[in-house]
This record gives sequence, structure tokens and C-alpha cells, in this order.
Amino acid sequence: MRTPSGPFDLTGEVALITGGGTGLGYGIAEAFVEAGARVVITGRRQNVLEDAARRLGVHVRWVQNDVTDSGGAAALMTRVAEMGWQPTVLINNAGRHLKKDAVDTSPDEFRAVIDTHVHGAFALTRAVLPAMIEKRRGSILFMASMTSLIGVPRSIAYAAAKSAYLGMIRSLACEVGPLGVRVNGIAPGWIETPMLQQALDGDPARREKILSRTPLGCFGAPSDIGAAAVYLSSPAARFVNGVVLPVDGGASIGF
Repeated sequence: MRTPSGPFDLTGEVALITGGGTGLGYGIAEAFVEAGARVVITGRRQNVLEDAARRLGVHVRWVQNDVTDSGGAAALMTRVAEMGWQPTVLINNAGRHLKKDAVDTSPDEFRAVIDTHVHGAFALTRAVLPAMIEKRRGSILFMASMTSLIGVPRSIAYAAAKSAYLGMIRSLACEVGPLGVRVNGIAPGWIETPMLQQALDGDPARREKILSRTPLGCFGAPSDIGAAAVYLSSPAARFVNGVVLPVDGGASIGF
């Protein structure tokens, strides 16, 4: 049910969410719809997107898109424009996880993770910025990670990609902030998603280690990330620019 009101009201906003059909992306899309926004979700799997859009309701559209396709960003923006919508919010959420020791990670595997997170996010950010700058209005979010902030073994490619977001956020915030576009990030802790289950599969010791160093003693939910994304994209955060907000139950400061 849509119940937008007050400083968190996103009525009139159009949010483009990559990887919006599952996991964190779906949680973010759901939160944006509830806050009054229209939403476009993207991803590689048509059936997943169709099902997600059906469940999310009439204010959601979907476009099949692979962020690693170098020419896909422009084509995606054309498709969205054909709907009569123009994104005022971009959520760079699409990702892929790789759990491997550094010596066993091939150059191709490393490159594939970087392509998804870094090159894909850059291409789409570059595609949405001109219209945002022209209207002097926009919010761009990058989905960072605990691996952006702390050392995590067996995640060299993922950590490199997510750490790159920190520099992108800060540089862009300084560059386009004066032009009316805010750029921020969210660093989710360990959230109950299929990606987390993949990362923890067959590794009970890692699961216990994560929970033991999280002061709240539990995993988060996608809705926790959705609420943070709504806040950072709303009028309530009009003076928030260039930050990376940990939403992690205290894991980044826990012992």
C-alpha cells in the first residue's frame, strides 16, 4: 500500500534500480513504491523481472538489461524514455559475488566482477547524469559493501569492485553536487538474500563469525536497505552528499 507523506515522500520521483528483480534490489524497489515513486527495475532474466514487477504493482516497469554490455546503458535509457519516464534516482545495485582465494581467482573471473560492479555502474551513471544536471535534480546511489570498509578473506574481486565505489561516490559528489545531483552510497552488512546464502554455503564457521561480530546479533532484511535508500533519495537527506551509510547492525564497528 502506498502511504507517502512528509520528508520521505518520493511522489514524482522515477527510480531506476539495477538488479531490481531479486534480493536487495527487490527490497529497494518495494520501499520506493511504498514511498510514492515510480520504479523501473532491470536485470538479465526476463522471467524474474516480469514476476517481480507483477508483485510490486502498477507503478513498476521492467527492462531486460545486462550492465556488462558496453552499449546497454544508452539502449536502456532509450527504452525508459519510450515509457515517458525519466529517472530522477539511480540505484547502482546489480552485482555478482565470487568466493575464492586470491591465488585461485583467474583474471577472467576478476574482470567479470569488476565489469558488473564498476564498469556497469559507471556506464549507467554517465547515461543518466546529463538529464539530471539539466534539471539540477537527481540522486545517485551506489550499493557498496562491508568489503568496502573491512577486510574479508576469499573475496578479492568483490572487495576491489566495492571499494572502487568509495572513490566514485566521493569524486562524483564533489563534481555534480554543485549541479543539483547528490551522490551517496549504502554499505549493507550481511543481509538475508540469495547472494548471502551463496557466500555462506557450506561455511558455518563464517556464518558464526559474522553473527558474533554483529552487535545486533542477527542478519538484516532487504527492507532495511530499502528504507535507507528511500531516506538518502528523499528530501529528508537534501544536505547529505558523498557519504557511505553502513546498514549493518553495527558489524563495521563490532568486536
